[in-house]
Amino acid sequence: MTLLKEYEQRQVAEAIARVEQHTDAELVTVLARRADDYAYIPLLWASLLALVVPGLLHFVSGWLSINQLLMTQWLTFIVLCLVFRLPGLTTRLIPRTVRHWRASNLARRQFLEQNLHHTEGATGMLIFVSEAERYVEILVDDGIAQRLDNQVWAGIVARFTEQVRQGETLQGFITCVEACGEVLSVHVPLTHPRNELPNRLVILD
Repeated sequence: MTLLKEYEQRQVAEAIARVEQHTDAELVTVLARRADDYAYIPLLWASLLALVVPGLLHFVSGWLSINQLLMTQWLTFIVLCLVFRLPGLTTRLIPRTVRHWRASNLARRQFLEQNLHHTEGATGMLIFVSEAERYVEILVDDGIAQRLDNQVWAGIVARFTEQVRQGETLQGFITCVEACGEVLSVHVPLTHPRNELPNRLVILD
């Protein structure tokens, strides 16, 4: 999985700059490789299977001695720990609810870390993507939330999520920024020129 190159990041920044010419909203985009390393998930699965599988074999066949059973459990645990650390397999072991919960938490931390809660008129907007989780979320401050229901963003998020799944993250960002800009220019129009936050794509590698 390769995050966007520098020239691609500039394209996102340029899209943000164009949108902010017509709205008081301050847009920040964040792209994370993954929301968590989920190191504990492979360990949990390896521990569970190492306890259950050799135990079932011993129960059914009875051919393992206690020492052999313990050794088999340890070997099973070590092998599965190594196998389950493979990135493609690790992702499949993680329940979707856990992946989305971790990504959602990271999005909210980024909203605060990027100072989106300190903008004039509370018009901060975060467009957040975590690639490994195929997760997209739009978060807005009170100045926007009071004028627009959160359901307004649902269709934009759904389309962007599908683009991330298809590996079209760059086009997804540009399409999402432009779609948000169309809504914001109507409901949160520009009242005076300002640029409180940098127009750039924040990368969390």
